[in-house]
Amino acid sequence: MKLWFFNQMYFPVLVYLTGGIVGLAGQFRGWEFAAFGVAAGTFVCLLEYPRSKRRKGTSVARTGQYCFTVVVKAFGPLTRNYYVRAFLHAALCVPGGFMLATVLGCVCLGIASLIYLSAAIHGEHWEPILPRTESRAPVAESVKKPPQNPPPRPPPELRRKRMEDLEGAAYVNPIAVTANEY
Repeated sequence: MKLWFFNQMYFPVLVYLTGGIVGLAGQFRGWEFAAFGVAAGTFVCLLEYPRSKRRKGTSVARTGQYCFTVVVKAFGPLTRNYYVRAFLHAALCVPGGFMLATVLGCVCLGIASLIYLSAAIHGEHWEPILPRTESRAPVAESVKKPPQNPPPRPPPELRRKRMEDLEGAAYVNPIAVTANEY
């Protein structure tokens, strides 16, 4: 079950991060929750940036994704398993509910947590997109050595004759041609 929103998991994190920045910049009461929102949003941004490989078809990596992919891959099942991600998103969204600036990010992250839980129930997991190591096919023996003989030529008597000698340039038809013999 692939939902459109599931491919856009990066969005709720940006909303949460932006809400935290607004809460800190506005010096709201409970600024500690805003600071947590900035820290949690940054952490989840780094976790969500590398795209997962698709089961079928082509997977296009984001620009500069490789370094984040290596880090996310290094944590093994903690980052590959969608059950863990669902719990992590749910736990990180709770403090965002205590401040007005981060409520929208909290709701978005909660929905993302439910989507991850649904994906995990359906057996999906995060798979890294790694650069392909293209191995070249072995070169055939005939390609390594150029041909020694020239390309085939027609026999000398069938080659085109020079136009200087018109009588000699005319071809002799081997089949006798006669006038209409009906």
